[in-house]
Amino acid sequence: MNTPEANVEFFRNLPAPTSPDIELLRPRFADDFKWHYFNDGIPELNKAYHGFDGWMQFFMDLAKITGGTFNVGLKTIYPIGTELVVVHALPNMTLDGLSLETDAAVVWRIVDGKVAEAWDIPGLNSAIRPQAMQKMTTEELVKADKARFKKVVAI
Repeated sequence: MNTPEANVEFFRNLPAPTSPDIELLRPRFADDFKWHYFNDGIPELNKAYHGFDGWMQFFMDLAKITGGTFNVGLKTIYPIGTELVVVHALPNMTLDGLSLETDAAVVWRIVDGKVAEAWDIPGLNSAIRPQAMQKMTTEELVKADKARFKKVVAI
């Protein structure tokens, strides 16, 4: 991951955090990787997680709180130079009996070819939508935004 294009491709193909394939990416993460989660709606998860195992623990904790309903799709991926990538994610889950989808911005930092740090910032107010809305798979979203990805990477 040394170019904006390679960074976009990496995150575009990132397996779901609950997929067994995620373990294959462990070598692409720095040993001291930090995952920062900001969500006053789920205060028990509102903290920094350390290392790849800490990141996986975050998703296990989130699965427990959501009864295993958590899933996430990607809408757009924006490289910022060779160090930063912003992903517009679409997390969806059932929380306290409400099935919802929201927008989230995840800012990833890549240092020396490894994912070093990330900040997950979910929309908490106007971005929350009932999950009854039509869903698109990640592949459909990527296909629909392919031209936009090319434009963003070219900038």
